[in-house]
Amino acid sequence: MKMGITIPRFVTAAGDAGIGPELAAIGRDADQAGLDSLWVMDHFFQIPPVGPVTEPMLEGYSALSYLAGITERIRLGTLVTGVTYRHPGILAKTVTTLDVLSGGRAWFGIGAGWYEREHEGLGVPFPPVSERFEMLEETIQIALQMWSGEIGPYDGKHFHLAETLCQPLPLSTPRPPIMIGGGGEKKTLRLVARYADACNLFAMPGEEGMAALTHKLDVLRAHCETEGRSYDAIEKTVIGPAAMREAHPMAMPPEAMPAFLEQLATLGIDHYISAVVDRASLHVLLNEVLDRGVLVGA
Repeated sequence: MKMGITIPRFVTAAGDAGIGPELAAIGRDADQAGLDSLWVMDHFFQIPPVGPVTEPMLEGYSALSYLAGITERIRLGTLVTGVTYRHPGILAKTVTTLDVLSGGRAWFGIGAGWYEREHEGLGVPFPPVSERFEMLEETIQIALQMWSGEIGPYDGKHFHLAETLCQPLPLSTPRPPIMIGGGGEKKTLRLVARYADACNLFAMPGEEGMAALTHKLDVLRAHCETEGRSYDAIEKTVIGPAAMREAHPMAMPPEAMPAFLEQLATLGIDHYISAVVDRASLHVLLNEVLDRGVLVGA
């Protein structure tokens, strides 16, 4: 099973001045430990229930570009970008830039978006959910056209591009892998089956959590059959609790995590992404949980 981390908080003991050094330390440590992926949220306000809205929050692609410059092998992505935040042509160019400057290590994480408060707060249009899913599909189509090298028009319902020029092209072969985040059974997982290289679902311990995850995977398998797509071709990723001893909404005792990971592997999960709230929680994951020869796939 591949192992990755996501950083949902940027609160440090040194305050805002400590954010850069702490992020750099986490990135370097994760890279040197052989973890497969490092993700940040693509939000502009902190989200519930991670923390209060006034907590520090970094712009995702700026943070990833910073991490690209101080790491060597770990793959980088947003978990995941809301389709409403950036015009799709600009978004494809942004992901391409990350991929080129990182030496071909970018993921393209994308979803329909949901956090209405930050849209209203920053003046970003927040269309109805049906429109956001239409925009999501068009955005993926635009990125695929731009990354194919085809320079031509794109004429969709929501987006119209005169020329899908993208130079340089990504270094990833054949392009940055596409992860669609979310477990919506009618639209999200159908789009995963149609376009994505990976899904991203929530994983929670216990019988109820395992049953819910199993159901989502069954729905994805059915959509793959309908779309004529191999279910096995899609990387199954999940985001789950952090290994922490202190009480926290995103915490799991380190001693409980190996059995949890084994359960996920039995379900066919390929890639576990653990929340990491600070450098100390990363080291709990590395030093008290992971047998890197078994659980980490470089």
